[in-house]
Amino acid sequence: MGDLRVGIIGLGMMGRHHARVVRELDGVQLVAVADAYGDPHGVAGDLPLCGSVDELIAQGIDMAVCAVPTGLHEEVGLALAAANVHTMVEKPIASTIEGGVKLADAFEAAGLVGAVGHIERFNPALQSLRFRIENGDLGDVYQVATRRQGPFPSRIADVGVVKDLGTHDIDLTAWLAQSPYESVSARTSTRSGRPHEDMVTASCQLENGVITSHLVNWLSPMKERLTVVTGEKGAFVADTLTADLTFYENGTINTEWEAVSNFRGVSEGNITRLALTKREPLKAEHEAFLDAVLGKRNDVVTMREGLNTLRVAEAMIESSRTGHMVDVTA
Repeated sequence: MGDLRVGIIGLGMMGRHHARVVRELDGVQLVAVADAYGDPHGVAGDLPLCGSVDELIAQGIDMAVCAVPTGLHEEVGLALAAANVHTMVEKPIASTIEGGVKLADAFEAAGLVGAVGHIERFNPALQSLRFRIENGDLGDVYQVATRRQGPFPSRIADVGVVKDLGTHDIDLTAWLAQSPYESVSARTSTRSGRPHEDMVTASCQLENGVITSHLVNWLSPMKERLTVVTGEKGAFVADTLTADLTFYENGTINTEWEAVSNFRGVSEGNITRLALTKREPLKAEHEAFLDAVLGKRNDVVTMREGLNTLRVAEAMIESSRTGHMVDVTA
């Protein structure tokens, strides 16, 4: 069997990285790229540069990466599904729940691999954290808290911080805890003069009882990507900027200093920075996509999972608008 033929549509900030990784991957061949606005980063090289998804499909592709703006995911994705092309759509799956439903239904009906590019699942720190939680290293999980902050990105035009950044944390939280969201309460603010929110804080509960908190904004001069999972045996802190994972163990040694002993709810134990193999998340994500197409394994973020993440994101926006908690299971 020869290499699978891959096409990429959308040659912006993410599209150029997808092209680089596909070119490095065994078993696939990048045969064409597409963007209605040209090739600002010089991705195409000597490949055909198409102006539309139909032109890209005409190149005879087996797989595609859709990295166009969120508002175009539905249109482009449905065209690729109709052409029987396995597709990975950048997150979020679509700009509306209705669009996400259409995409998930179309790829499932065609028997195609439809994936959503929630890349954080493939970060080495979070991959290791998920394994360790499954292994019982934390015991019962009590809480997942995430902080995702940084300066405003000029690349974003059509969505706010909830759908652009917040969907990372929604997906990784449900994946780590292996439970969907049950209820959402959120507050947002708009400080940058755009129609979409640029800051959100959310308190949520998963169906398995784990409570979560998420702080996301585009208004911080410091860049932060932290996930803290607290359980009965301690807490894991994953820094996905550096792919570091640290375990703060609950102590077993009594504290003799009475004032300190009475203050703390748990005692301090060993702090261990864990050694990880740090592979590029985007390459791991593409390998998972290829393996799913080949039928070797299926650990991509499915379109149905991407749709659930979008539902939670919409619930956060609704909660911030109404001031009420939103039940996501209804």
